[in-house]
Amino acid sequence: MGYAELHHQSLVDRDTYWAEQARRIDWHTPFTRVCNHDNPPFTRWFEGGTTNLCHNAVDRHVATRGEQNALVWVSTEVGIEKAYSFRELQAEVMTMAAILQAQGVQQGDRVLIYMPMIPEAVFAMLACTRIGAIHSVVFGGFASVSLAQRIEDAQPTLVVSADAGSRSGKVVAYKPLLDEALRLSAHKVPKVLLVDRGLAPMPRTEGRDVDYAPLREQHQGAQVPVVWLESTAISYTIYTSGTTGRPKGVQRDTGGYAVALAASMEQIFLGKPGETYFSTSDIGWVVGHSYIVYGPLIHGMATILYEGLPTRGLNGEPDPAIWWRLVEKYKVTAMFSAPTAVRVLKKQDPAALKQHDLSSLRALFLAGEPLDEPTGRWIADALGVPIIDNYWQTESGWPILTIANGVERKESRFGSPGIPMPGYDVKLLDEQTGEALTQPNQKGVLVIEGPLPPGFMQTVWRDDARFVNTYWKSVPGKMVYSTFDWGIRDADGYYFILGRTDDVINVAGHRLGTREIEESLSSHAAVAEVAVVGVADTLKGQVAMAFVVLKDPGLAATPAGALALEGELMKVVDTQLGAVARPARVRFVTALPKTRSGKTLRRVIQALCEGRDAGDLSTVEDPGAVQQIRELFSAG
Repeated sequence: MGYAELHHQSLVDRDTYWAEQARRIDWHTPFTRVCNHDNPPFTRWFEGGTTNLCHNAVDRHVATRGEQNALVWVSTEVGIEKAYSFRELQAEVMTMAAILQAQGVQQGDRVLIYMPMIPEAVFAMLACTRIGAIHSVVFGGFASVSLAQRIEDAQPTLVVSADAGSRSGKVVAYKPLLDEALRLSAHKVPKVLLVDRGLAPMPRTEGRDVDYAPLREQHQGAQVPVVWLESTAISYTIYTSGTTGRPKGVQRDTGGYAVALAASMEQIFLGKPGETYFSTSDIGWVVGHSYIVYGPLIHGMATILYEGLPTRGLNGEPDPAIWWRLVEKYKVTAMFSAPTAVRVLKKQDPAALKQHDLSSLRALFLAGEPLDEPTGRWIADALGVPIIDNYWQTESGWPILTIANGVERKESRFGSPGIPMPGYDVKLLDEQTGEALTQPNQKGVLVIEGPLPPGFMQTVWRDDARFVNTYWKSVPGKMVYSTFDWGIRDADGYYFILGRTDDVINVAGHRLGTREIEESLSSHAAVAEVAVVGVADTLKGQVAMAFVVLKDPGLAATPAGALALEGELMKVVDTQLGAVARPARVRFVTALPKTRSGKTLRRVIQALCEGRDAGDLSTVEDPGAVQQIRELFSAG
């Protein structure tokens, strides 16, 4: 069956298609109904069936591949490289599960995990799913106020944390941030489980804080059976980022998520049991949940948990080939990263890509932000493997648009993440009328018709009304899930993402997409990266402001050089998009504010330009990027 037929079947005969995919995982009790969409927009998958994420990720592999690597931890921050077999991982997870139970955690309780990229974080996630607790991982180092909001919303019985994380050799103390968050939170957490890495002082609160190390010794060898859960039972919640309002807890199920990930590992990521998968993301983000922890392990693959930078060696020395050393050593077949990381590598000595044998690698997958063509072509030529872009969201849990080369080989197109994946009924709609746009290259809002496929969010945690009102009522007269992204579709069905619908700026009555202006500026040979934001203007309502990182900063090292280059860039936009889209100013910076996973924080840039509070900056990878923009703009 070709991909087009398979995708068609997944929409017109969902039950048959997904029942077949459900055979990829173990069920304790067979399901009696595949898809229940009786109460739209809510969808329930594999009703009547019972299963367990931890069993499918760990236990079922012990009998057949118990001594195979399951979790490989590499930290260039502390100089440790350690592998756990499936058998060893099972033992560590059962020990952690026994510790959680001894601290009062029961089925249905919430456990908030605020951890660096260390094995204990993965043990805690898997232990929660093993005993039926609901984990909520918050990005390590998140600011206290934001962490407190998540604690209040999740209402955890227990928080699992550590003394500190480390980034580029700099210690980030977690415990003071956590203590302040616990003080601010209206919900009082009974117990805090702490992993002491010896990186930073870690004062304990008597009666609340307990140490992991002695408890691990006490409970080592514990036998904790899995709790068989209804397929529709909650596995975890994960919070979407935002600058205003209460954070949204994306709620995920158990059975549907396991099935979707199992299918995607073969269909999209070309993985085979016994191989190694390497995602450079963080467990604080959805990519880390799906494709560091659950997806590879469910598929019987080893997964690499990486703490560090792409340019730092195991002993702290500069090493732009560190990732490629790991690809060679562990025979990585699929690697998942972000375009930003590739741009960082692009600035290094090209010889770094030739130092190691990369023959095991079948493809490099990139997501998190649009992949520009120069970056895509550079890494494709350097690695000699397919570069597969993919587009998805925290809400979706797995890719919405990409290429399913595991089903049928299809070319990638730079600038496009690809085509809809099985189960995704993707459409482009006119924002004003809700009319479906069926002709090539018509710009519309990217939406998904219900029922949403397995693995997608069930609802917003404890707020069904918010789920409906936020995601399903934005297009007039239509009940469709809005991605809040603009897109176009070419004549061959490939989608191109143009930016957020809420990143549209209104300049003197003209609606402009900032992504289109960014694409135009990126076409200039001198530009390495660019971010465009709309800034309030008393005359025009908004004006576009562009921030550009140059391949050669020396081009704008003098006022005259900067002015000349700014004029060139504006002329490019004039020519390609028209004078109305021309930025009010082009500012040259050395870096853009980004998260660790590579997402450019445009709302932070906008707030800095407008002199507003930029909100939580704890996830900004390079604080100097924020300061540079603040100083640039205040200088006029």
